[in-house]
Amino acid sequence: MQAYEVMVLIHPDAEDARQEEIIARVREIVLGANGTWDAVDQWGRRKLAYEINHIAEAHYWVLTFSCDSATVAEITRVLKITDGVIRHMVTLKPPPAPAPAAAAAKA
Repeated sequence: MQAYEVMVLIHPDAEDARQEEIIARVREIVLGANGTWDAVDQWGRRKLAYEINHIAEAHYWVLTFSCDSATVAEITRVLKITDGVIRHMVTLKPPPAPAPAAAAAKA
């Protein structure tokens, strides 16, 4: 399994309950595919760098989890067709850097 991070931009008019439904749906997909759910970080409502379909703000969410690539494809499919999701982006989370003491011991 690979670690992923997904940023989801949700319409600014979406109620808190609707936002939670969207995040819960992604969580169900990850856990249903035997993945691990690591973190949810809600950044709140922020101004977009540029308007998307005449929308200037969005609710930002960052989701961190581990799963296989087929699960990521399903998450992408679901987010593309979900009402209220303006944009989303999936990125691979880099592996943790080695500790400085371990790197010095190898040299």
